[in-house]
Amino acid sequence: MSPRLRVVPLPAFVMALGILWVGAAQALPPGAVKDLPPPPADRPDPVTASEAAVDPVLRAAVDNPARPPADRARDIYRHPYESLKFWGLKPGLVVIDLQPGGGYWTEILAPYAAKTGGVYVAGVSDLANPKLSEAAKAGRAKFEAKFADTARYGAIRYVGFGPVSGPLAAPNSVDLIITSREIHNWLGGGYLDRALAQAYAALKPGGILAVEEHRADPKPQAPNASNGYVATGAVVEAAQRAGFQFAGSSEINANPKDTKDHPFGVWTLPPTRQSSASGTPDPNFDHSPYDAIGESDRMTLKFRKP
Repeated sequence: MSPRLRVVPLPAFVMALGILWVGAAQALPPGAVKDLPPPPADRPDPVTASEAAVDPVLRAAVDNPARPPADRARDIYRHPYESLKFWGLKPGLVVIDLQPGGGYWTEILAPYAAKTGGVYVAGVSDLANPKLSEAAKAGRAKFEAKFADTARYGAIRYVGFGPVSGPLAAPNSVDLIITSREIHNWLGGGYLDRALAQAYAALKPGGILAVEEHRADPKPQAPNASNGYVATGAVVEAAQRAGFQFAGSSEINANPKDTKDHPFGVWTLPPTRQSSASGTPDPNFDHSPYDAIGESDRMTLKFRKP
């Protein structure tokens, strides 16, 4: 992979169209990308009636006191209800959550799917990968055990996902695919284009690829996004290269306090709070300036399969 991704300049005329905002009006963080392409002319404005309408089942899933306290503490930075509404979640959809980690989105999406006639699919470690580590295998087993309660989570489906995994689903069968803070890993692992091509193949025409990612702008993207921050233009270019159309952007997960120059990259910030290059906690490291920033500045984008 080249030291730096080449980002193709986007059309200047879109400056007049602005960026879609969800939630309260706010200024863009300094230097944020302002020239995202507009949604396709044959599509309505991304702020739709369904997006604005209250979804009581989703609201209840987000507000559920049974969600882990650590997850609920992150909601002030992640805006789960607003983000999912922006991405177009509604009852009855087939949703794939790629690399769900500890299950932040699983705690919301799986119960929601169970209550609304939808399907939640977790794109987890690919057991068919001969190079998969024992730690990754154990992590998948732990995840499946954590979410085995069908009375609470419904019948979660699983699909292997990674650098050499097979198709995510049958072609044209999925309504919504979510990638939350994973694109930097795909860049580092050399499978960004492959992952996006698989997402494109699985989605139905009109289906949505939902992206939340640590945002490098206005700083240049580090080689392979090694600090965890990705340039917005690089994400847009890669999605369009896969065949997707840009369908909207929201500033709901922006954090203008994030200076993006931390000693251990984005992982210096909460919730990881890394304090040494080795990852072993340094008891003398001062977390206070990074805790004051909170979680990272993030782009929130959606792309549509034509």
